[in-house]
Amino acid sequence: MFWRTEEAIRKRALQLLEMFGLLDYTHIPASALPYGLQRRLEMCRALASRPEIILLDEPAAGMNPREVHEMAELIRWMHREFALTTILIEHHMQLVMDVCPRILAMDFGQVIAEGPPQYVQSHPRVIAAYLGTEEAV
Repeated sequence: MFWRTEEAIRKRALQLLEMFGLLDYTHIPASALPYGLQRRLEMCRALASRPEIILLDEPAAGMNPREVHEMAELIRWMHREFALTTILIEHHMQLVMDVCPRILAMDFGQVIAEGPPQYVQSHPRVIAAYLGTEEAV
């Protein structure tokens, strides 16, 4: 019985690695992978347990513009493919605006705006908090 469970886990892991374009890297330790591939691997690990919700904490941190674009595509695909509720914590505003249909903006732990990207992006409290302008209330 144990070997069947182990085989099922191995099959799931290989399936995820293939879906994320990582199958050719199975012989390389995770720490030796380029940063962008490490982020993909982290997502594979998170999905291995078949979650219903996933929290992505700054997935674009340290990435160049091309990698950020690829990450946005990956997040959208993952959200659809796995039917996940996806929570994204991110300071890269272009990524947030590109992938999130609903945004909750916070300032020092307090919600200052919530809604679609265009609403949040133009909200006076968001502008004041993130750009340092005076708040227009």
